[in-house]
Amino acid sequence: MTPLMFDYFCCAGGAGRGYHDAGFRVVGIDKDPQPNYPYEFVQADALEHIAENAHVTAVRHASPPCQLYTPLNAYNHKEYPDLIAPARDALIATGQPYIIENVEAARPELIDPIMLCGPMFGLKMYRHRLFETSFPIERPLHWDHEQLCTRNGYLPTPARPFMTITGGKHSRAWQQAAAEAMGTPWMRTVREVCESIPPAYTEFIGTQLLALVEVAA
Repeated sequence: MTPLMFDYFCCAGGAGRGYHDAGFRVVGIDKDPQPNYPYEFVQADALEHIAENAHVTAVRHASPPCQLYTPLNAYNHKEYPDLIAPARDALIATGQPYIIENVEAARPELIDPIMLCGPMFGLKMYRHRLFETSFPIERPLHWDHEQLCTRNGYLPTPARPFMTITGGKHSRAWQQAAAEAMGTPWMRTVREVCESIPPAYTEFIGTQLLALVEVAA
């Protein structure tokens, strides 16, 4: 039987695609509509869904909103929800494996996370993301950032072959190039791409997790 993965705070499905490619049946959950999510989707509050489906045998991935932890928030001073700890509590209560993902600035909020970056998977972009897991996982070597990046909003060039992928008012050509660089070609908006996790990251985690699930079965 194909194991089930609940993909919480799923947005357009970057994380979900990686788990799908690793061999999971993926169901995305988000409070907002996600018309471009590539798999089964449930519009619901993540924490409520975790509690209401705690009895369901499934692995759970959660990517709580990261805006509270990003450096940009030091300038815009907006209020954002702090959901990492509440998500962890809800996930632990299910008694089943979980993953929590967030940005590098959220490291103090995560428990012994590993860090993944684009060149580890042959991607031409630097994008640090942290993953807390409830199970042991390989910690890959992080290579120095030797390749030069274009500025945000600019297309890669032979001299600067890596893309900088962060939010802004970008062109359609940039959005398409960024989606290709991330490994998310189905995404249709700049926001979807910029908020995404490269699927290669979660395929790496999911492949290791699947081996553990199969052993347990």
